[in-house]
Amino acid sequence: MSTTEVDTSTPLPAGAVREQRRRRVLGAVRIASPFAVLALWQLFSALGAIPQDKLPAPSLIAEAGWGVLTSGELTAAIGASAQRVAIGLVLGVLIGVGLGLLVGLSRIGDAIIDPNMQAVRALPLFGLIPLFILWFGIGEQPKILLVTLGAIFPLYLNTSAAIRQIDPKLVENARVLGFSRIQTIRELIIPSATPQILVGLRQSLAIAWLSLIVAEQIAASSGLGYLINNARDFLRTDVVFFGLIVYAALGLITDAIVRALEQYTTRYQVR
Repeated sequence: MSTTEVDTSTPLPAGAVREQRRRRVLGAVRIASPFAVLALWQLFSALGAIPQDKLPAPSLIAEAGWGVLTSGELTAAIGASAQRVAIGLVLGVLIGVGLGLLVGLSRIGDAIIDPNMQAVRALPLFGLIPLFILWFGIGEQPKILLVTLGAIFPLYLNTSAAIRQIDPKLVENARVLGFSRIQTIRELIIPSATPQILVGLRQSLAIAWLSLIVAEQIAASSGLGYLINNARDFLRTDVVFFGLIVYAALGLITDAIVRALEQYTTRYQVR
């Protein structure tokens, strides 16, 4: 008995094929564009069109970075800066999420806390540096507190907004089922608000690293800011650029970690 194989594959429409090709081309362009910019930068530097004391060539920046890495300075600087961001971010999460919960869950808390938070949020963050120096000196405290202050507000705003957007019917159902206030918060409100809180965490991370760049200009004796300041004093523009690249890389890495956590916690949602 002979069997005949039936080809069940259906060719894609011409429009879908063109769309796939277009996406592949755009993806390749997206990947290649940064390398093209670096190549042009290196070319114009080699031709003398770009002054090396103002904008060093990528090869010079890479060479300077390798020197900082092999000397051990980079590892020590990253460790000091990461510690400041970690402490400041933990404090920012505790304060921002805590106040967001109070404001989101309580009208009285909203009336008392929110006007004051909005007033503080309107203050220029980096304009507080002289005041922080007067209050706390030039040690670690003003640096960590500046990072903390920058991290608080995205978490506070996202947490309070996420709680307000929870369907009241879900809360009412929890009461009908006999949930206590603590159970409702733990089992319903916090899980429902978690995706938006993680969005706030991503925003807080970006502001935390930005705040650290400024904070480490306050008479720092360690960290990436100290490395950059020291390079500035010796007119090492290549090391300054390398330090800024490291700042950006650390920010991207931490953002990717939080983004992965966000995707994991929202994996049950229909996209």
